[in-house]
Amino acid sequence: MSTSPTPTRSVTTWWLEQTSPSDLVPAARTPAPEAGVRVARAAVPSPEFSRFLYTAVGQDVTWTDRLGWDAARWRAFLGRPGVETWVAYEHDTPAGFLELDPGPDGAVEVSYFGLLPAFRGRGLGGLLLAEGVARAWDLTRRWPGVPATRRVWLHTCSKDGPHALANYRRRGFRVYDTTRAEEPVVATPGPWPGAAVDES
Repeated sequence: MSTSPTPTRSVTTWWLEQTSPSDLVPAARTPAPEAGVRVARAAVPSPEFSRFLYTAVGQDVTWTDRLGWDAARWRAFLGRPGVETWVAYEHDTPAGFLELDPGPDGAVEVSYFGLLPAFRGRGLGGLLLAEGVARAWDLTRRWPGVPATRRVWLHTCSKDGPHALANYRRRGFRVYDTTRAEEPVVATPGPWPGAAVDES
């Protein structure tokens, strides 16, 4: 019995880095103080909160690799020295997050970064990215046992939002490698039924 082939699509991945704190370019446009925007570290590891951020931000950009994580796996990851989650809030409502994951060689990965759909396009992303990367460069100040940061790196791909690569470049990241591959097409994890209905 023959089966139809799994559909695939071509995905381009860009690998970017900063190699000095002076590479970081502050956000040029930031929300006005009256917008009630702030960035704060989620200092208490919380699998439930981290899973919420991951699924809420990744619901329309095919973030699926952690959907199968149970609470124990989330707790083990969040409990590693130097792993940090920085959250952007607008009027005390979570708007997006940035996750830092340091390696043993002083290279800190921005493993996840993004905004919930309703908060995109208003300057919060540049602010969150600039603040989070600044915190990557001074990570050892909060975690004395973690090696001093010598490099901050991340990757983005053509499945991410259309402005992701440009936002990283504006903050001073440089592309150091580009790869292309055929990947199976997988369904996005959300949004939940009715969430994307235009209420205007």
